[in-house]
This record gives sequence, C-alpha cells and structure tokens, in this order.
Amino acid sequence: MKAPWLSVIMPTYNGGAYVEAALGSLCAQEERDFEVIAVDDGSADDTPGILERCAERLPLKIVRRAHTGNWVAGTNVGMGLAQGRYLCWLHQDDLWCAGRAAHLKRLVSQWPEAVLFLQPAWYIDAAGKRVGCWRPPLPRRSGPVPSELVRGRLLVQDFLAASAPAFQAEAARRMGGMDERLWYAGDWDFWLKLGSAGPVVYDPLPRVAFRLHRESQTWTRTGCREEMVEQHRIVLSRHIGSCALRGLSEKRLRRVATFSADLNIALMRLAAGAAEGWGRLGWDFVRLGPWGWRTFFRDSRILDRVASRLRAGLAQADASPAVGVEHEARTVVDAAVPTTPDPLFAVRPRES
Repeated sequence: MKAPWLSVIMPTYNGGAYVEAALGSLCAQEERDFEVIAVDDGSADDTPGILERCAERLPLKIVRRAHTGNWVAGTNVGMGLAQGRYLCWLHQDDLWCAGRAAHLKRLVSQWPEAVLFLQPAWYIDAAGKRVGCWRPPLPRRSGPVPSELVRGRLLVQDFLAASAPAFQAEAARRMGGMDERLWYAGDWDFWLKLGSAGPVVYDPLPRVAFRLHRESQTWTRTGCREEMVEQHRIVLSRHIGSCALRGLSEKRLRRVATFSADLNIALMRLAAGAAEGWGRLGWDFVRLGPWGWRTFFRDSRILDRVASRLRAGLAQADASPAVGVEHEARTVVDAAVPTTPDPLFAVRPRES
C-alpha cells in the first residue's frame, strides 16, 4: 500500500466533549488521502469509544497508553509511528477548516524543499463560535520567510497554534521529536528547532481553529507557576544565542522574551483567580524602553490574544460543548474560511 503523504497526530485524554468535532473536521475534508494516529493517554471518559466510531469513517489508528499526563510524550509516540512524509498535529479540542488538506498539499508541492509550514489560526470559544484570529507577526503573503526572522520573533512569543504548522517527518526524527520534560513549552521548543532545520514557508490564510475553554491544560495547570517559569528558562537558554538577529543585542532580546513569558503566566493565573506581582511586571515593562515596547507588542500580539480570551470567557457561560458536536464540526469548518476576500489578509509590504 502506498504510504500517505501526510500523518495527522492527535494526542487525546478525556476529550469526550470535543474530540468527535475535531475528527469530524477531518471527515469533512474533500481530500482524505492522509492517515490519522490518535494516542490516548488512558482516558476515563467516552473518548476511546468515540475514537472507535470515528475509525469507521477515517484511516485512523488508535494507540492506547497508561495515563502519564504528558501530551508531549504521547505526541512523540504518534510521530514515531507515522508513515507520512509530512506531519502535523490536531489537538482534541481544535478543528480543521474546510479545504485545509487540499490547501496544505498544494503548499508542500509548491515548496518541497521547505521543512516547516506555518499558518494562522482562528480562535473559537467552547461552543465553536469564532472570537478572533491568532495571527503570527510575519509578512502577510504566502511564501518563504527567513528562518532568522521567524525564530527571532518566535522567541518573544510562541505565536503558533499547535494544530496549525506542518513539517517534514524526517526533520522531526533527526531532532528526536519533542523534549518530553517540557509539558508546557514543548511545542515552542520544537518550532524553534525546526525553524533552524531548513526553509520556512508562511501562508497567511487561517486553516485551523484553536479552541479556548476552561478545561484546557493552560487553564487546569495554572498553579504550576514555578514549572512554567523553569521551562521558559530552559527554552530561552537553549535558543537565545542563535535567535538574535544580526546587530541585535542578545541581552535586549532576552529581556523582552522574559517579560513576555512572565506576563503570559501572570495573565493565566489572574484569570484563574491567583495573585501575581503586577508591580514588578510594571517596572519590567518600563525598563524595556521604546525598542522593547515596539518589539513586545509586534511579536507577542498581546492585544489580540487577550481580546479573544475575553470574548471566549463571556461566551462560555452559556456554552454546551457536548451537544451537537457532529453538526458543529461541519458548520465551523465551513464558516471558518471567508467566501470573499478578507482585507485582514490582503498582500501588504514586508514588515520590518
């Protein structure tokens, strides 16, 4: 049997509220010549049964593991079993937009030398309503982007939804997959490594949807502040030297990246009702200076991220995510891509 061109890796754990919608968005693709590998981390809800039912409609391989609580390890297992030349992830609470598979196939055919393909993502709330766009701080035209630019801006903020990028399987294997110690920052570290492994292509049209909800790992593990800070320190130390642009002080980039990470953690803890040292953060922001302020707001996309989460939070009170997920999968993926040109994605001059 001919190997698939693409393998979609889905780590799952107690995802009964959303996993059927996620897999339904794959079923809704016009081209389905890809394989799906679901690695279940010992779910105690109806996730295994949902996976079994979806396997009747998709080329879906199910791997069951004892519970570890580490989605990074499960993703590595799936990538190790993949047969496709290209890989991507689909988290159990995210969705593919209509036509994503065909569009991605065109991209890899157009730029076969590229190692990493990047795209924006729509933000959706628990009920599947679009509440914003997660847009990387990259030139808004389709094509190759300097790796140096991608990695320098990525170090300030992980601007990639985990389900949005696609990448060469061989490059991922050469790197040994993700660092399984980094349950919080593993994908960020992985994108930074891939960004230095070969050419990077960016396409400015969102083709996936990233769900904001209170059952996500980001929400449920906000109490692990020290672990989050330590993982950021590991990634920053690992990549800061090679990410600094020519003529840019490593010290200045480190200061902006550290502030961005500290603010992210503080905002997550604030939303969860935990206290944080806002006076220190305010002083750290002042110390960034004009260059740092510009870099932070450009690369972190903080205003878009906060606004989307506020909209999602307002919508969650009336959300009923377990109802109508099959219908949701089809309506969201069809609605997510505008049928008329969106001025937000018009070709614009290269950003500095």
